[in-house]
Amino acid sequence: MMQVRIPHASHSPETSAARSAAIAAATRWFDEGSLFRVLSERVACRSESQLAESAAELPRYLTEHIVPALQRMGFHCTLLNNPAAQGGPMLMAHRIESPDRPTMLCYGHGDVIRGQDASWSAGLSPWTLTAQGDRWYGRGTADNKGQHTINLAAFEQVLHARAREQGLEPEQAHRAQVGFNAKLLLETGEEVGSPGLHALCAQQREALSADVLIASDGPRLRPEQPTLFLGSRGALNFDLVVNLREGGHHSGNWGGLIANPGLILAHALASISDARGAIQVPAWRPESLTPAVRAALAGLEVDGGSDGPAVEPQWGEPGLTPAERVFGWCSFEVLAFETGNPAHPVNAIPPKAHAHCQLRYVVGIDPQDILPALRRHLDAKGFEAVQIVPARSGASPATRLAPDHPWVRWAAGSIGLSTGKTVAVLPNLGGTLPNDAFSDVLNLPTVWVPHSYPACAQHAPNEHLLATVAREALQLMTGLYWDLGELGFQGQIE
Repeated sequence: MMQVRIPHASHSPETSAARSAAIAAATRWFDEGSLFRVLSERVACRSESQLAESAAELPRYLTEHIVPALQRMGFHCTLLNNPAAQGGPMLMAHRIESPDRPTMLCYGHGDVIRGQDASWSAGLSPWTLTAQGDRWYGRGTADNKGQHTINLAAFEQVLHARAREQGLEPEQAHRAQVGFNAKLLLETGEEVGSPGLHALCAQQREALSADVLIASDGPRLRPEQPTLFLGSRGALNFDLVVNLREGGHHSGNWGGLIANPGLILAHALASISDARGAIQVPAWRPESLTPAVRAALAGLEVDGGSDGPAVEPQWGEPGLTPAERVFGWCSFEVLAFETGNPAHPVNAIPPKAHAHCQLRYVVGIDPQDILPALRRHLDAKGFEAVQIVPARSGASPATRLAPDHPWVRWAAGSIGLSTGKTVAVLPNLGGTLPNDAFSDVLNLPTVWVPHSYPACAQHAPNEHLLATVAREALQLMTGLYWDLGELGFQGQIE
């Protein structure tokens, strides 16, 4: 790709007026209920990638809901089989104006997790978009149908605004010049680990080449604060098992004479993390909380909203702010622990104990050394009896774009201009996304603009999108695409 020179945002009075008019038109479109209508149709598609019986819904979501919308905007669409046999289809689309203009790649996923229909509150269904106050309930509203629907709608709003500017009739809007080239990759397997995504990116490296990835997934830092994140923490799940003998033995006859696997495992876990959750494995303590990362996180308030749990300042690594703990540090979690029969305990020393654990880790931690480092640590502490069983899926890599990267400064400036708010810039998401497919395989700078919030109930019953956040997201994405076009129209290419 051509190298893009990214200046600080500056607009002439004429450009500023046209930009404001585009955002105003997008706002009217939202207020008339158009986004709700489009999203209603997409939520109704039961594209549950975790369920074999929903397999036919995955291509249907792409071909019936996304392709027509893209073609209406002048995109050329290609439906691709997944390189992984167990993966769903993927959609590639492109709209190329000139090789001398910047190229943006956008990503999203059309699959959702299982609906869990019976567990939703009365009057709600995962497959019917329902508005209650500020909340739009439905499966995929936050993850990820709502988010990529907002981005596609914003692009269409910019397209129509540019068409008016260029003297084209509404029915000719697909011929308008937006000032940049746009590419889209939409997968249908993110909720099952994105099988085939990395392989497809490698196979289609030239077709997916771009100057920057600008995509949306995950939550804002707080509902009211526009947010950028630049990568994601890695994740590795594994089991710790203490298996001492066959069968249980009477606690009265054998208590104090034979080892209890539950106690051994509890002490082993306590050696990994102290009583306040601070990690004790030396190789799991990153050295990548750099001054630039600290500066980006300074003053940021972590807030899950009224439905989220309150941040507990006494928990986690001492000396770090809550933002530094979740975005700049590693976290070790015990997700499940079992010994004996918890549902029906008996007076017997159990033969086995088992814990399912997870490490979320940042750039600077060697993923190949996570479990070997744990083995060294446990052996040094005298816990040779604890077995480490890695998860089948392996580690998800940690990725991070520098917070002072030119694309980050440009995007934050554009969003700040559109909203009048301070933009939170997170070096990486606290959770995990397949960002390495873009940062490592395609070698792209990655800028994520999330449109959800931490308490959105994604992956749970009552998933929802906040209407106020969706409205602002449509406005700021319209401004972002407008400004990207200005880079192209002004010839800001080296």
